[in-house]
Amino acid sequence: MKKGIHPEYNEVTVILSDGSEIKTRSTIKTSDGIIKSEIDSKNHPFYNKDQKLQKKADRIDRFNRRYQKS
Repeated sequence: MKKGIHPEYNEVTVILSDGSEIKTRSTIKTSDGIIKSEIDSKNHPFYNKDQKLQKKADRIDRFNRRYQKS
């Protein structure tokens, strides 16, 4: 690696939305070495299968709006 062109690679603590902590290394600059995550695999619809339920609800709503009795 060339000297002086790469960002610093420091140890950081990632605090997930449920309060659990993960220690890792990153090039993100933080003053206290902590990164707070609002979205992770425990609450994101892609990982916990809620995405399918949301799509189904959207289709039902679209159907009801389209064929609503006047």
